Amino acid sequence: MIQRDHEARRLEQYQRGGTSPDPPPWPNWVAWIAHAFTGVGLVLASGMAVAIVEGTAESFRLAFVLMLVACLVDATDGSLARRLRVKELIPGFDGSKLDDIIDFLTFTSLPLLLMWRAEIVPESMSWVLLVALVASAYGFCQIPAKTSDGYFVGFPSYWNIVAFYLYVLKWPGWLSSVVVLMLAALTFVPSYYLYPSRGAVLSRLSNFLGGVWVVMLLWVLWALPASDPPEDAKLAEQSWQWAMISLFYPVYYMCVSWALTIRRWQRKR
Repeated sequence: MIQRDHEARRLEQYQRGGTSPDPPPWPNWVAWIAHAFTGVGLVLASGMAVAIVEGTAESFRLAFVLMLVACLVDATDGSLARRLRVKELIPGFDGSKLDDIIDFLTFTSLPLLLMWRAEIVPESMSWVLLVALVASAYGFCQIPAKTSDGYFVGFPSYWNIVAFYLYVLKWPGWLSSVVVLMLAALTFVPSYYLYPSRGAVLSRLSNFLGGVWVVMLLWVLWALPASDPPEDAKLAEQSWQWAMISLFYPVYYMCVSWALTIRRWQRKR
């Protein structure tokens, strides 16, 4: 009777979103594979740092390629960890902390460093990058930074994407500074942003459009000039044009996120 009651409680806990009533059917070392996959982000971050310090057009392009690969790793490692049930296999190791450390490097600090090294913002306005850095640190440390129903709360520190577009589109320095300040301020606003890999609203559509967007970014990166001034002006122009077209996804993401934010605010009222 006691055993049956225990099994019933475990089953009820699983149905409420807890751990499975049955242990994972694979050894503990399998979980370390998932953590090692997450740890690949540290190797990519090291490569980004070297490329950014080098400071050439070719090295900046390499840094953006590594940022894109880091994004793909980040978009898939969580699903792999949940599928392998790593928390049950290695309860003493928190993979989410490792993920946060890597994300802060690859999504925030290194992209902001690239924006400074590439002189995307004027030297007199370089302090806005420190504002973005502090704002992102605040966002990462917020307990409700992610909701249980698949949303980020506050601007989710996509500074790698911001750095990419500001670098490729070559907007005036003052405009780039305004963009950085506005997005940094949005970190403190309790707005909601799609988290497609966690099953947010329109996750299938968002993932599909995101796949199309990644393909377009690959073309932009391939055509991105590796020298300054560019050796092939026509190819450089194509890179700029495709970058403009690829903005469809960030615009879609922000518009849908803010439409959902306004609706949630209205419900709360």
